[in-house]
Amino acid sequence: MIKIENLKQSYLGVPVIKGLNLEIQKGELVFLQGSSGSGKSTFLKILNGYTEDFGGEVWIENVSIRKMKKFELRRITGTVYQSFELLERKTAFENVCLAGEVLGKSQSEIMGRAKELFEQVGLRGKEERYPAQLSGGEQQRVAIARALLNKPKILLADEPTGNLDPENAFMIMQLFSQINQQHGLTMLIVTHSKELVKAFPGRKIRMEGGIIREL
Repeated sequence: MIKIENLKQSYLGVPVIKGLNLEIQKGELVFLQGSSGSGKSTFLKILNGYTEDFGGEVWIENVSIRKMKKFELRRITGTVYQSFELLERKTAFENVCLAGEVLGKSQSEIMGRAKELFEQVGLRGKEERYPAQLSGGEQQRVAIARALLNKPKILLADEPTGNLDPENAFMIMQLFSQINQQHGLTMLIVTHSKELVKAFPGRKIRMEGGIIREL
């Protein structure tokens, strides 16, 4: 599904990722841990196309991401962020639908898929609420629904529980686990929480010194 060979990246002349090699199989749930500044977020930015000036190779389904146009990469990857990244003046439903509109999908397709996702993430009845009217955990559920709208083959999550209290953090991680088990969606979740990682099944890896090792 994802194959990475000799991946390298520097920031202000300082090597951050140093010859990283990794393979992630289709349907795997992978937890990536590491200290602050270890390169975890930079790694995700490469995978979702936000950083292009890297060394080495990254393949998704045997296609180099260097050969993919950005919209093609957006179709097959969905991303969830620590800060939710919701538009405050849009309702929860509108925030989710935007992901489909950007890719030019029909309104009927977008609306139908969004309704399914609000049910799936446990937010039925809260579609018309604005982000400020939702708890942090609910906002992250909206963000997850948005990331899933276009039926991506890979879900990337960058510290998705970092802004949540322990109870909501557990529930969000539980939701990721359920989606992985029920739909076989390939997931790479960056998290600093050792407790959460221990609580759920999945492959555990750690980034240290610019490379990745298995835990």
